[in-house]
Amino acid sequence: MNPKERIEELVKTLNQANVEYYLHDNPTLTDNEYDSLLMELFRLEDEYPEYKLPESPTQNVGTKILDSFDKITHGTPMFSLADVFNEEEIEAFVTRVEKEIENPEFVCELKMDGLGVNLTYKEGLLISAATRGDGVVGEDITNNFKTIKYVPVKLKEPIDLEVRGEIYMTKKSFEEANKKRLENGEEPFQNPRNAAAGSARQLDSRIAKERKLDTVLYHVPNTLNDTHSETLEHLAKLGLPTNPNYKLCKNFQEIKAFIDEYAEKRPNLPYEIDGIVIKLNDIAGQRKMGNTARYPRWAVAYKFPAEKVVTQLEDIIFTVGRTGQITPNAVLSPVKVAGSTIRRATLHNESYIREKDLRIGDFVVIHKAGDVIPEVVEPVLERRKNVSVLEMITSCPICNTPLVRSASGIDVLCPNNHCPARKIEGLIHFVSRPAMNIDGLGDAIIEDFYNMNIITKIEDIYNLKTKKEELIELEGFGNKSVDNLLTSIEASKSNSLERLLFALGISGIGAKTAKVLAKKYDNIDNLMNASVEELTNIKDIGDILATNIYSYFQEEKNIELINNLKEIGINMEYKGEKTLNNSLISNKKFVITGTISFMSRDEIKALIEKYDGTAVDSVSKKTDVVIVGDSPGSKYDKALKLGIEIWNEEKLKEVIDNL
Repeated sequence: MNPKERIEELVKTLNQANVEYYLHDNPTLTDNEYDSLLMELFRLEDEYPEYKLPESPTQNVGTKILDSFDKITHGTPMFSLADVFNEEEIEAFVTRVEKEIENPEFVCELKMDGLGVNLTYKEGLLISAATRGDGVVGEDITNNFKTIKYVPVKLKEPIDLEVRGEIYMTKKSFEEANKKRLENGEEPFQNPRNAAAGSARQLDSRIAKERKLDTVLYHVPNTLNDTHSETLEHLAKLGLPTNPNYKLCKNFQEIKAFIDEYAEKRPNLPYEIDGIVIKLNDIAGQRKMGNTARYPRWAVAYKFPAEKVVTQLEDIIFTVGRTGQITPNAVLSPVKVAGSTIRRATLHNESYIREKDLRIGDFVVIHKAGDVIPEVVEPVLERRKNVSVLEMITSCPICNTPLVRSASGIDVLCPNNHCPARKIEGLIHFVSRPAMNIDGLGDAIIEDFYNMNIITKIEDIYNLKTKKEELIELEGFGNKSVDNLLTSIEASKSNSLERLLFALGISGIGAKTAKVLAKKYDNIDNLMNASVEELTNIKDIGDILATNIYSYFQEEKNIELINNLKEIGINMEYKGEKTLNNSLISNKKFVITGTISFMSRDEIKALIEKYDGTAVDSVSKKTDVVIVGDSPGSKYDKALKLGIEIWNEEKLKEVIDNL
């Protein structure tokens, strides 16, 4: 057999062995046989590089080390899925679909708890693998993705294909990775999802390979098949990994039965799932229903109820926020909840503790709100003994300044603007992901740099480039990490205005309000010249917030900061899309009550926001429109009493059709 033919034979044999071993748990080669054949392939490819095939398993070994990730624009946007949390919301979704699609069929799939990935194949060859990113642009993780041995670099058909799925880590691989980290004296990963996401974003692909990632593919945005189930079958025929645990369902009862089945099977699965995805099977129907600004209308994700566990409240400690707010925090006996170990949970304020009657020493029920944020639900009263009632502190735990009550009387504040904790928290907020998004300046590093007088004010962040040699000498830093940090700092200068407005920490301005202001005023100079009266006329901005904004830009030290940031080269203009205008929606406040058959509540809210309206929760004299669906509650009655405009489903459809 000539070298070319032998290489082709080895590639075919080894790739098939990978599929059988990793996907079907049916090894066709011993480890020694596999290693021997792989080494032979390496030798032949080295000797005859002209015969090397793109689908060769030697491409999956994980040897590349990158300086940073390139950006990749997805062929079509990657949407999120609207979440539903109970049977009523699932049934409402099914009803909406049934009203638009005759005799619909649904596909129920397991919702893998991992990192979204988008693959691009050209003429059957894998060109790129990218993270979801912001849904439009993601990071190029192709080298790391190729370390998943059973993923074909070459499809069984020479077609162009964009396909989406999830990168995850099995429970077994997660345990192995944590065992190794503990042996190396490293902190273990909190849960498989975080481990998978972190591994997929390693600059060194050898680390990704070592972590043993897995993937499952489940969506083709521009499929040529008639149904989603046919698409899944086609993906499998192409050699791509799909999850066989899906089911075609004709109605709500069958969907519920599938959910119940996997709620019971969930603990015994080899991987983590956090819910069930429900999709309309018919592709033409999917296209007919379309998408909102954020979600497809033809699919939802049912989230399993948050796991509740009992642990002990060992102590209550206090932290100081950037605004001076004192927050009590629960110190808990470490306990595992939804895949991660919980040791702390916020208790918000003194009133929260009193209302729940929480006492130090109590056994308490905790869960993760939205499967993310640890929350203390309630004390276990029958186990209460040897407990103590909280004594609220009267002075700042950091600077010892006497505390003051907020105007509402609910919060307790440190009034010292020079409190080190407030300054550190302000800097942490400035560099955070939703603010200026500067990688490499985590909470601990900011605190260390503050205590070392390297960063004591915002401007110091942008002067770090002058201290490069000093930074390289610090423990945990090196040329590459410092270069990456400086690159991230430089990139933050180009952020759109809303990020800067949020980062400045103006009292009352969250990310949403920052974007509203950036859109409205276009640049920071226009905003700085705005009057209180003018600001008050903007949706969601009341008298107090308007005064806060106006006052901030009147203070000399803040004006100086803005001017300094201008000189540094920080962008001061809005770069995002302009809000669309519509006289029926723009600058109006909406309340939604009852069940709308053809749209979810989140979809309606997204539409309202797109056209510069505001969705609020309660009816008042300031409400402009109440949107009414099936089984409306007291909000409908109150709207009638106040003479507020009512939109039924027909009116809402009419408005949408004319947008």
